[in-house]
Amino acid sequence: MSSLPNLLTLSRILAVPLFVILMWNAGWAGYTAAFILYCVASITDYIDGYLARAQATVSKLGVFLDPVADKIMVVAVIVMLIHNDHIAGWHVIPALVIILREITVSGLREFLATARVSLPVSQLAKWKTTFQMVSLGALILAPASAHWWPALPSQPVGLVTLWLAGALTMITGWDYLRVGLKHMTDEA
Repeated sequence: MSSLPNLLTLSRILAVPLFVILMWNAGWAGYTAAFILYCVASITDYIDGYLARAQATVSKLGVFLDPVADKIMVVAVIVMLIHNDHIAGWHVIPALVIILREITVSGLREFLATARVSLPVSQLAKWKTTFQMVSLGALILAPASAHWWPALPSQPVGLVTLWLAGALTMITGWDYLRVGLKHMTDEA
């Protein structure tokens, strides 16, 4: 647990309550702080994986915690953006698709792990993650940028990339489910 990559991953999990506090009916200052925290958390997501591979300190705990930390952060941010009406109306659809996919793929990975089958991350899933990170970052930034840089199109950029992430989420979720179902029917 004491390796730097694992500590960075754990820091993302521990940052989630702070996200919620900063975004809970927050004004522009809370959203500015939440955006900075989101950027730092996103960077640590890259750094912890890089360090674990570069230092050959990849651990079972890290392999487990890293996707859990990502999913907890994503779901918490989406819930808070919906709570504060920054994701509203039809835009809730891709947000819910993302949440449902995160839960489904987590369960699928857990099931497949008991069957000793790995579910590698596809290149398309990496694009999904990129659009998702840009989207959530832009949507967190939108209430803050409205105060200090009104011309910045954070909200439209966030919503467009949310829909793109939602579409890629459905495609990659179906791909993972298809692979998983193959192993489930092989077991029967």
